[in-house]
Amino acid sequence: MPNERARGIITPRTLRGFNDLLPDEALLRGVLLRRIEDTFGSFGFQPISTPALEYVEILKGKGGEEPDAGLFEFRDQGGRQVALRYDLTVPLARYVAEHEGVLSFPFKAASIGLVWRGDRPQRGRYRELIQCDADVIGAVGPVVDAEILQLVHTTLDRLGVGEILIRVNDRRLLDAFFSRLGVLDRRLETLRSIDKLEKIGSGGVEAELQAGGLEDKQVAAILEFLSIGELPTTQARFEAVQEIVRGHGSGDEALEGLREVFDLLDAAEVPPSRLSFDPSIARGLAYYTGMVYETALRDAPEIGSVSSGGRYDDLAGLYTTTRLPGVGGSIGISRLVGALGVGGIGGALREIPPFVLVAHPRSERLTALAVRTATAVRRELGARVELYPMPRPHKKQMRYAALRHAAVVLTVDEDHTVRIKDMASGDAVSAPPGEVVDLVRGYLLNQAGE
Repeated sequence: MPNERARGIITPRTLRGFNDLLPDEALLRGVLLRRIEDTFGSFGFQPISTPALEYVEILKGKGGEEPDAGLFEFRDQGGRQVALRYDLTVPLARYVAEHEGVLSFPFKAASIGLVWRGDRPQRGRYRELIQCDADVIGAVGPVVDAEILQLVHTTLDRLGVGEILIRVNDRRLLDAFFSRLGVLDRRLETLRSIDKLEKIGSGGVEAELQAGGLEDKQVAAILEFLSIGELPTTQARFEAVQEIVRGHGSGDEALEGLREVFDLLDAAEVPPSRLSFDPSIARGLAYYTGMVYETALRDAPEIGSVSSGGRYDDLAGLYTTTRLPGVGGSIGISRLVGALGVGGIGGALREIPPFVLVAHPRSERLTALAVRTATAVRRELGARVELYPMPRPHKKQMRYAALRHAAVVLTVDEDHTVRIKDMASGDAVSAPPGEVVDLVRGYLLNQAGE
């Protein structure tokens, strides 16, 4: 009975915030990851890898209340309390502390991998995502801070995601302002509220700050400070912040460092239209100590930051007595692919090798020739070549080729020639096996417009 047969079937479904990738999406992600790896490597960053699982004490309490609340935490088979990493920065700090004896400093690390967060899923925000991080450990100063921002700009530019805006601030400016305002003892909860400005607006931030016990005049001063980012020029913003933080804490030093960072980015030919000094950028993670930044797509600001990071000079000190200051940036590839889709990232599809189908021959005695043909095209042209595995009617195989968006279909005929069909134009020609590779190359170059 159909109902009895269906009774034992498990409904196929994924958890909220966890997504399957269809083949085209996975191919696109692979192209983007290769671009990122190549760009990171061109700046001298070395690839590393850290485990998905860490001891809870390694991760917990390092980023603040929000990441701690979102930890996927459990007891493993050995009775150890463990958790899935929620970012790549905290594991990196543990990594350099554990291996500092064999690493050369400054150490430039490139880390790409999955992270897990118990956030509320929404567009561009997942519970399982891939992050691509570049960090420099053991160096301080505007030069290395500027290099991280230059790397982020160069990488996103090579990904072809369209116009971007990198908004930069320094945590020390906020600390200096909080010191002047008399709320330095509430800096973390105040930072967390400010960090929500994009999500809940100034009214929501105002309500949170008031609920946290700040006086009305303090809340008003904070909102006025955050609005400095709306001034029309970078110079005007620097001057406005300088008037407020002068003589408080490390405010003067931070402001001078940011000025030098912007000068260096100008020398690196980063367009000024893609940079902004914005005092409202706070970054909610507790471990940041200096320069911080967030990056938005101008054509899709609603998806939030696609790259963020900053300086964290004290994080590795939780695991070693050696001083190992750090600064880094992270690019959220899952958010980019999910938000922009397969066709939304410029030029990436052109890097996916074309697909060529070799039809299953009508006669089994021709199978060896079909295999040799597929092997030669795959080896010589670097294409994705598939030999249809079963004897099916030729029309059915052609429908399969169309569904797979094949560029070319090769069919071995009874006279031992190979019929080559250009799926874009519909043109077809028959040729001896020795001429197939050159003819397919010509069709593929023509389809690519070369």
